[in-house]
Amino acid sequence: MSAEPRINDRIRVPEVRLVGPSGEQVGIVPLAKALELAQEYDLDLVEVAATARPPVCKLMDYGKFKYESAMKAREARKNQAHTVIKEMKLRPKIDPHDYDTKKGHVVRFLKQGDKVKITIMFRGREQSRPELGFRLLQRLASDVEELGFIESNPKQDGRNMIMVLGPHKKKTEAMAEAREAQAARKAERQGVAADEASDAPVEEAQVEETEAAEAPVAEAEADAPVENPEA
Repeated sequence: MSAEPRINDRIRVPEVRLVGPSGEQVGIVPLAKALELAQEYDLDLVEVAATARPPVCKLMDYGKFKYESAMKAREARKNQAHTVIKEMKLRPKIDPHDYDTKKGHVVRFLKQGDKVKITIMFRGREQSRPELGFRLLQRLASDVEELGFIESNPKQDGRNMIMVLGPHKKKTEAMAEAREAQAARKAERQGVAADEASDAPVEEAQVEETEAAEAPVAEAEADAPVENPEA
């Protein structure tokens, strides 16, 4: 079944409760009268409440209404926050360089407003030393405590130990800050380009003025009459 409302000649009822272009209540009128008013205003007669008795119809520009509704829906989807859970895997005896790299990824995820699932993978005899994984998870949580918190405490899951970190910032806040930072970088780049563009013509103009000032002198010397000493 179509979700589109009935408009104009598609409306099949003897009378309607009519609402004017500015939202004013016109009252219950015959359908023919409502269609006549729509033509006078150069608007559409749109059924906005089909289940009412009689149905409620409004005079509006239906094409414009559909366009504005689509733009609002698009903007709402753009600003909608989707909860994303990122995953980062570590080994109990990870070396310092790899740890810093992994921590950097966790920091980036938390700044974006995403949750992070940290998985410690045990192999062989490492499974008998779960405290190594626990200490590593506690260390990581401490290193990023300004950005996130422990949402799910470390727990053993087979050969793995899992902990979930949640961001302090909401996803919507992180998205808004990212857009502001992007706009600031764009404005800065445009400002630099404008400064460079304003500086370049000055030097060219100086060169052109110098050449223009020297040119008449040379032409004057070339056109000057040659004196005849025998005259």
